Amino acid sequence: MKSHRRVAIAVITGCCAWAWGVRVVSSQGKASPGTVQVHLVITDQGVKDDNETPVLRVEDLQVKQGKNALRVDQLIPARGDNAALQLFVLIDDTCDGSIGNNLNDLRDFINAQPPSTMVGVAYMSNATVQIAQNLTADHAAAAKAVRLPRGNLSAMDSPYLSLISLVKSWPQLKVRRQVLMVSDGIDRLRGESTSPSTLAAPGRPGRALAPAPRTMPTISSDADTASNASQRYGVIVHSIYSLGVGRLGRNAWEEQLGQSGVAKVADETGGEYFALGTQSPVSFKPYLDRLQRIFNNQYFLVFQALPRKKEGLQRVNISTQVANADIASADNVWVPAGA
Repeated sequence: MKSHRRVAIAVITGCCAWAWGVRVVSSQGKASPGTVQVHLVITDQGVKDDNETPVLRVEDLQVKQGKNALRVDQLIPARGDNAALQLFVLIDDTCDGSIGNNLNDLRDFINAQPPSTMVGVAYMSNATVQIAQNLTADHAAAAKAVRLPRGNLSAMDSPYLSLISLVKSWPQLKVRRQVLMVSDGIDRLRGESTSPSTLAAPGRPGRALAPAPRTMPTISSDADTASNASQRYGVIVHSIYSLGVGRLGRNAWEEQLGQSGVAKVADETGGEYFALGTQSPVSFKPYLDRLQRIFNNQYFLVFQALPRKKEGLQRVNISTQVANADIASADNVWVPAGA
C-alpha cells in the first residue's frame, strides 16, 4: 500500500508543476440526445513507410459502436497548441545487463523530444514502479535518470501489475498520455500458475479420473487486466522487447508468451510493439525513430457514443478510406453512464 501511495504522489507532483502552463484539448459542441461525448487519441500510420503519411480530416473517418455509426464531432491534430504529451519510459528491472548498449539510444530519444513533451522515467519491480524521475519538461534531467536495470529478480515481478500501478496513479488530463515499456513481458509472478487439467475415464466423458500433468503456461491473465486498465484511463502503451534474466528469461516458450502478452497490451491500447524475435536488438534507434513518427501523426478524436445504464469500456471501430492511411487506436473507449 505504501509503495502505491509513493507512486501516486510522485506522478501528481510532476503533473501539477506543469499543467498550468499547457493548453489542453477542449472539445466544442454538446452531446446529441441519447449520446455522450467521448475522446480518443488515434494514430494515422501509413500503410507503407516509403509514402508520405496522409493528413486526415474529420469527414475522412467512420466510427462504429457495434452496428451503429456514430457522429464524429472533431478531429484535432496533436500539433501546435494541442501537442502536449506526457510520456513515461518504463524499464523492467529484470532486463539483462546487455541492454546497456541501448540506453544511449533512449537518452538521445528523450533529449530530442519537443518542449511540449513531458518525460518521466520509472523502473518496474515488485509489481509496482519506482519513479526515477517525475514527469518533467527538463529532458536532460529525464535522460540522466535512465540507468542500467538491476538485472535481478524480486518477490513479485510482473510487468503487467507494474503498468497497472502506474496508469491508475496517473492524473487524467485531456493531453496525450503514453508509456514506452522496455521488458521481455514475462510474468514471473504468475507465469507458472496455470491450473492442472484432468484426464477423463475411458468411455465416460465428463467423469474425471485423475489430474493430468500441468498444461503449458499461457499468456498472463494480468495482460488483459493491464490492457483494460490502460484503455480505461486513456493511456497508449508502446513496448520494446529486451532480454530478461534468470531461467525463464532463457526459456523460448516463456519468451514467446511474454512477447505475446506485451504485444496484446500494445495492440489493444492503440500502441506499437517492437521486437526482433526473441533476440535483443543491436540498437533501439530504428524503433525509437518509428515511435517519434507515431507521436508526430496523432489526433484527438471527439465523437458521440451510445451509453449504457452503467459506465464502462465499450468497443468501437474506427476506419478510413483515405489512401495509405492505417488507423491505430484503442479497441475500447470509456463511456459514461446514460442519463
